[in-house]
Amino acid sequence: MDFSKMKTVFKALIVTKAVIKVAVILAIVFSTQAGCIDYSQAEQEADLRTIVTDWRDEVIYQVLIDRFENGDLNNDFNVYPQSPAGYHGGDYQGLIDRLDYIEELGVTTLWISPVVKNVEEDAGVAGYHGYWAQDFTEVNRHFGDLPKLRELVRKAHDRNIKVILDIVTNHVGQLFYYDINQNGQPDEHVMGSGTKSPMTRVTEWDPDFDERGIQAVTSLGESGPAPIKWIWDPEINRVPPWPAEFANPDWYNRMGRVTVWGREKQACYDAGRINAEQLNDGSWWGSHQACFDYVRMQEVLGDFPGGLKDIKTTLPEVRQAMIKVYGDWIEKAGFDGFRIDTIKHVEHDFWKVFCPGIRERAASLGKHNFLMFGEAFDGNDELIGSFTHDNMMDSVFYFSQKFVIDDVVKNGAPTRRLEDLWKARIPGMAQGQSLNYGETPHTKGVTAADGSGLAPWQVLVNFLDNHDLPRFLYDYHDKDGLKVALALLLTMDGIPCLYYGTEQDFSGGNDPANREDMWHTGFATDGDTFKWVKQLIDLRKKQAPLRRGNMKVVWSSQNSGSEKDAGILAFERTIETAVGPETALVVLNLSKSNATWTSAKEWGGEHMKTSFAKGTKLVNMLDEPDPTDDVTVLDNGEINIKLQPRTAKVFVVR
Repeated sequence: MDFSKMKTVFKALIVTKAVIKVAVILAIVFSTQAGCIDYSQAEQEADLRTIVTDWRDEVIYQVLIDRFENGDLNNDFNVYPQSPAGYHGGDYQGLIDRLDYIEELGVTTLWISPVVKNVEEDAGVAGYHGYWAQDFTEVNRHFGDLPKLRELVRKAHDRNIKVILDIVTNHVGQLFYYDINQNGQPDEHVMGSGTKSPMTRVTEWDPDFDERGIQAVTSLGESGPAPIKWIWDPEINRVPPWPAEFANPDWYNRMGRVTVWGREKQACYDAGRINAEQLNDGSWWGSHQACFDYVRMQEVLGDFPGGLKDIKTTLPEVRQAMIKVYGDWIEKAGFDGFRIDTIKHVEHDFWKVFCPGIRERAASLGKHNFLMFGEAFDGNDELIGSFTHDNMMDSVFYFSQKFVIDDVVKNGAPTRRLEDLWKARIPGMAQGQSLNYGETPHTKGVTAADGSGLAPWQVLVNFLDNHDLPRFLYDYHDKDGLKVALALLLTMDGIPCLYYGTEQDFSGGNDPANREDMWHTGFATDGDTFKWVKQLIDLRKKQAPLRRGNMKVVWSSQNSGSEKDAGILAFERTIETAVGPETALVVLNLSKSNATWTSAKEWGGEHMKTSFAKGTKLVNMLDEPDPTDDVTVLDNGEINIKLQPRTAKVFVVR
């Protein structure tokens, strides 16, 4: 084989390709100058219009960009749709192409997964979800470029659809390892004296939490803090983080991964936070303050299991850097709000600086009414609510409510559980007890249509499922149960949030099974659940009390069996107008099998009492109008309504 001839051929090909490339570039330049390609200045810049009137009017639709629609095959590199944990090909163009579908469903706000450049893969799992940041300033090219992202936001805005960006301040991807044995390479384990046991195995990628900081080990024992080593593997974008200041080792807590989850009490005992008697007393681990504090310390300072490196957010320079990089994304793309990941893993004092800083930056760009809602994946209502005080989050994901809804709808728990939960949130229902959520509006926070501030308790984000939880239908194959849960979601106060595919009856389990490809549905709009969601959203849009009204429970039941009112939940939504109050009455039967009544007459009680005057005629606005659904209010505002299992009615004055 004549290698010299082959080299000559290759050189010729390279030169030819270079000439062609230059010719193409020149052609584009000249054609642009000649007017053949017209990219207006407006199309090149971010759309910074404020199009939000009142966040309570919105219905959020959450999408994972990679799993929604593949609109551009040119960015399909390292795509493995056969792998549940791989990139599948969804992109910004796909979302643009499906705005008609999104608009047809009726949702008004699009929440997209993180867009920053990620670690390409880790341990065979791809960073398709966006939570493994490497470069806080660049877009993930799997989804398209910055102009295409701007186009998505602009075209959504043209349809009055707002766009919320998912962001992460808690961690970066697995970009470094702890060089525990100081040999300059990432060992899967080290063994020998100096560790807790002669047989201890420690991965240098993801070592167990140590509140002293991860310690280096030599043959003589521990030798102080272990140095960290940045990885340089450009092929999978596992390189030091950017901007450059994020590559400062002192910007990371370096305490190793959280190890308490699922074994909180035992972990507290092992760490000397509780004694043997407390370990075995049968109580919740959080009832022991020392144990609660230890668990929270790990959650705030530890690396997320899997090697996501925890950022030292206590540093003032880190806080300002985060405000800068995410404020820049508002300017670059025109987002209307942020959903903020893993907020319970960051100290409260960070949010007291970050949230006002972002509000200031957004306002300086002309972006007003900018919403920030946080994800604290926890059932502890008090902990979740703690992030809504002192000018921190405008709102949070209402996880505690999601778990109660599951218990009521799926397991038949009493509907009183929901009323009791709401008493810790809604001032009018509190009955003297302290509230878990912010009662006053934040400085320069979100506002109502009249310009008055909205307090966090008014704008919590309600949901049934999301990308971190199994689908609602995964362990509960009852579409009627889903329908009545959706009716509750879209009629209660706050901001409803739908996870893409719920309207298509998706039923995937835990991650990644709950991150299905949307395009396999054909984006059908004739399914029963799609039509039900659309009907509920349409009703919410038409009835102002369902969007902005205060909520008052007029019936809940402590019964969960065959009792006459088991499964009933009823509440009023009321707004004040120039001619007086306007009220909608929502009545739901969450029972699986009982046709039940809003009445306690059979055990010496009364009918449900409402705020309507005697003789008021009420008509059900949900489903097709049925005269047999009409209700006339009795003495003292009493109403007696019978509902079939898994049904809902929404009454307004005729």
